[in-house]
Amino acid sequence: MSEHDPYGAMHATTIITVRKGDQVVMAGDGQVSIGQTVMKGNARKVRRLGSSKTGGGDVIAGFAGATADAFTLLERLETKLEQYPGQLMRASVELAKDWRTDRYLRRLEAMMLVADAQITLALTGTGDVLEPEHGTMAIGSGGNYAYAAARALMDGDLSAEEIARRAMEIASDICVYTNANIIVETMESSAA
Repeated sequence: MSEHDPYGAMHATTIITVRKGDQVVMAGDGQVSIGQTVMKGNARKVRRLGSSKTGGGDVIAGFAGATADAFTLLERLETKLEQYPGQLMRASVELAKDWRTDRYLRRLEAMMLVADAQITLALTGTGDVLEPEHGTMAIGSGGNYAYAAARALMDGDLSAEEIARRAMEIASDICVYTNANIIVETMESSAA
């Protein structure tokens, strides 16, 4: 348990992103837990973001961690995307710098996955901006389960969306902080 999260449930969720063929997909479960109690089962932790200058919706983001902290970070990322339209990497690096150095942001406890048509990234409060090595990446308490399942499914004939859904189902069967109420966002990828 951290001093900021007395219930010890900092990353109690599962978010996965899969990039395969002409799709990039992000999926997340809907469970919100406080300690050992399920408070809500249908939260939306995956959503579209984007600059109003580019029409919006050109970035998919998913978060794990404290909800208020995650929304603060999503708002900050949207601001960075408005500053750097069409430059997800630059916006993410600028957010990560602020997150690591700003006294207020430093205390936020969340992680994010973000993707656009070209790139997928994980953002952390320690200043990490990471790209997946194998077309998939996952965060949260069930992240390792979903990631392992997706890696095992990547070489088959399943689409990115089918892989993400199946990986989330497997994670929800294993992780008590992950449910099977799965929200999926899909977009066309230029990485095909």
